[in-house]
Amino acid sequence: QVQLVESGGGLVQAGGSLRLSCAASGRTLYAMGWFRQAPGKEREFVTAISRSIGNTYYADSVKGRFTISRDNAKNTVYLQMNSLKPEDTAVYYCAAARAIIAGKVFSRRNEYDYWGQGTQVTVSS
Repeated sequence: QVQLVESGGGLVQAGGSLRLSCAASGRTLYAMGWFRQAPGKEREFVTAISRSIGNTYYADSVKGRFTISRDNAKNTVYLQMNSLKPEDTAVYYCAAARAIIAGKVFSRRNEYDYWGQGTQVTVSS
């Protein structure tokens, strides 16, 4: 069982930045992803990073503004969010996927095995 704990959410003005963290329990490495869910909307993919090698994948809506990274020694994944927009307002969820292939990234919700509790990000205009 893997436990994921997100932190770093908050209120920021449009154009500002936030960095989210996701700390994972256990020693097994997983491919990781970030999703978000705005009120009244489906949970959507934001970005993902492979178990190792450092392959990444981004939704078009955040490409060029968000950066995912990981520190495997600390079992932590980060989401650096720059140039934030009001439409980025959502609860952000960290997720972990068992991955046999080291460089594989996952973008679909049903590919992930574990989820965090979420952290609220609010961007004011």
